[in-house]
Amino acid sequence: MNIELIEQAWNDRTLLNEKTIREEILNIIADLDCGKLRVAEKINGEWIVNQSVKKAIILYFPLCGIQPFESGDLKFWDKIPTKQNYEELKVRCVPPAVARYGSFLAEGCVMMPSYVNIGAYVDSGTMVDTWATVGSCAQIGKNVHLAGGVGIGGVLEPVGANPVIIEDNCFIGSRCIVVEGALIKEGAVLGANTVITQSTKIIDVSQETPIEYKGVVPENSVVIPGSYTKKFPAGEYNVNCALIIGKRKESTDKKTSLNDALRDFNVAI
Repeated sequence: MNIELIEQAWNDRTLLNEKTIREEILNIIADLDCGKLRVAEKINGEWIVNQSVKKAIILYFPLCGIQPFESGDLKFWDKIPTKQNYEELKVRCVPPAVARYGSFLAEGCVMMPSYVNIGAYVDSGTMVDTWATVGSCAQIGKNVHLAGGVGIGGVLEPVGANPVIIEDNCFIGSRCIVVEGALIKEGAVLGANTVITQSTKIIDVSQETPIEYKGVVPENSVVIPGSYTKKFPAGEYNVNCALIIGKRKESTDKKTSLNDALRDFNVAI
């Protein structure tokens, strides 16, 4: 990837007319599509976001003219085509699931009727369940289950904003919403309807003294929706939060641990 070319085009959009710039952008999107390149990667335990890749995705849109696309009986009118090579990818895709070109689906993924946007990365063994959506540039780990109706937020602009990251072996329960670059660390379980944003209070109530987090759910946490009382000029009202009520057992198999977590803490999925 030639970062210098991308930065030049980002600062001067007239350069999009130059062949070398256009080819570089197209190559970056192709590399995203096959998993050779990612918007964000975990390096030495820390997630690093490649903002130049995000810029390349944004610059890709003006290079694409709007045109008709067909996928079986479905017809689209858009700038970016849908993925077609699921058999080659060894990804199960149930109609009418849609993944946009420029997103990556690793071998063994299952897409129920759902949506994965450009720049997203979905790792092996992950289930994107019915009507779940994976937004642009979101990073989903291995063996994750995004249950029915889950909304994983996307981000392209502002360029400096981080993508949502769901690490390996997480379970995201039905109708959960995870947005604004929130990080759900490995093995976490979110009960149904949990909302995680950068401003959501995430309170660990499993010990005598509460511990508060924002924007990050710690590893193996079992989380449910909650509320706390906040004073306003008009009075006191309940405000939504997320409650960590315990931890998954690291001593057991991941699937067994998940079942135990849901059973032990009576978490709705």
